[in-house]
Amino acid sequence: MEEFDCPADFRCPISMELMSDPVTIATGVTYERKNIEKWFFTYKKTTCPATMQLVHSFDITPNHTLRRLILAWQEAQSPSSLPPPTPFSAKHDELISLLSSLESSPFKVTALKKLRSIVEIGEEIKSDFIQSGGVEIVARIIVQILIDFSDYIAFRACEEALGLLHNLPLSEDQNRAFKILSKTECMKSMAIVLQRGSNDSRLYAVTIFREIAKSTDYDWNFLIQDQGIDFFKSLLELVSDDICSRASSCSLKLLIEILDSLKKSRLKAIESGAVCVLIELLPDSNGSKCEKILRLIKLLCECAEGRQALAEHGLGIAAVSKKLMQVSYTATKIVVKIMWLIGSFHPTEKVLEEMLMYGSVKKLLALLHLEGRSSTKEKVIKILKLHGNYWSKYPCFPQEMKNYLGFCN
Repeated sequence: MEEFDCPADFRCPISMELMSDPVTIATGVTYERKNIEKWFFTYKKTTCPATMQLVHSFDITPNHTLRRLILAWQEAQSPSSLPPPTPFSAKHDELISLLSSLESSPFKVTALKKLRSIVEIGEEIKSDFIQSGGVEIVARIIVQILIDFSDYIAFRACEEALGLLHNLPLSEDQNRAFKILSKTECMKSMAIVLQRGSNDSRLYAVTIFREIAKSTDYDWNFLIQDQGIDFFKSLLELVSDDICSRASSCSLKLLIEILDSLKKSRLKAIESGAVCVLIELLPDSNGSKCEKILRLIKLLCECAEGRQALAEHGLGIAAVSKKLMQVSYTATKIVVKIMWLIGSFHPTEKVLEEMLMYGSVKKLLALLHLEGRSSTKEKVIKILKLHGNYWSKYPCFPQEMKNYLGFCN
C-alpha cells in the first residue's frame, strides 16, 4: 500500500512520509523525530516547519497516542488469512485527527462532544472508531477522575466519554473494547459516576456495566469490596427511577446478574436496604418488571438476613402474596419459591399469620389443583405439610384439604 494512502495526520509535515516515531514540539505540531531533530540541530533552524512560528523551546515530546493509532492502522492494513477488514468510514480522517489531539487538548469536553456527534452517524463509523483505537484513548480520559474526582472539568470529561462509549456496539465480538473497559481503573471510575454523576451519565455507566455483566465473566467481587454498599445504593436509586424506565430496567438486570453469580454480594445488597426498596416497588409493578423484582427478592431470601428483612418489613408478606397467581406463571413460581424459603427457614408466628391473613394460604391451596406434577406444586405441598396444623386451626382452612394432606386437628 502506498504511504500516501494513510491518513494525513499520520504523515510527517517535513517528509510527508508515514511516521514511526512521532514527537510533538512546543507549537503543538507533530513530526517524525529524526526529521525535526535534523531541522533543529543540523540545520540550526529556530522556527516550526509547518507554521513558521518562532520556537523558543526545542524540547520534543513523544506522541504516544498518535504512535498507537499509527500502529493500529498498520495492523489493520497488514495482509492476513482473515477476511479483509471493514473499509474505513468517510469520517476516518476526522476521527483520527480528533483522537490524536484529544489527550493533550485543554478542551476535552468539546472534543468528546464532537467525537460523539461523528460516532452517532452510523454503525460504520462506530466500527471505525473501535478499530482505530478510540476506546483505549477515551478510556484514559475516564480514569483521570481517580486522580481527583473533585476536578469538575475532569469529571465532565469522564461523563462525556461515557456518553460516547455508551453509543458503541459493545458486544461479545468486541473483545478489545471489553478488555479495556473491564479493567479495574475503568470500572472504579464508572462506579464513581454511577454514584455522583448526572442522570444521563448514570444511565451511560449502568448500561456499560450491564453489557459487561451480560457478555463477560467479569468478577464483580473486587468492585463491590472497593465501593461497598454505596455501589448497591446507587443501583437501587436507579431501580426506583420513575422517569427513566431504561435506567430502571438496566439496573434491575445488572443486579440480577451480580447477585445470581456472586452469592457473597447478597449481604452487601441487603445492608444497602435492597429488600426494603424492592418490597416498596413491588405493589405498583407488573409484567416483566414485577418478575425481575420478585427474582431479586428470591435471591436475597436465599440468605438468612434477606429472609429476616422480608419477614420484618410491614408490607413484606402482603406485597409478595398479592402477586401470587396475579401477574404470570413465572411470577407465581418465584413467589412460591419465596414462600417456601420463608416458611422453611423463618416460620415465625407473625409470618404464618400474615400468610393466612393476606391470602397466601388460600392461593397455595388453589395451586394444588394444577394438573400433573411440577417443582412449584411440590413446594406448595411441602409448605402446607409444614404449617397445615397451624393454619388448620382457623375456620377458613378447608376440611377436605386437611384430609388430603393427612393433617390432624
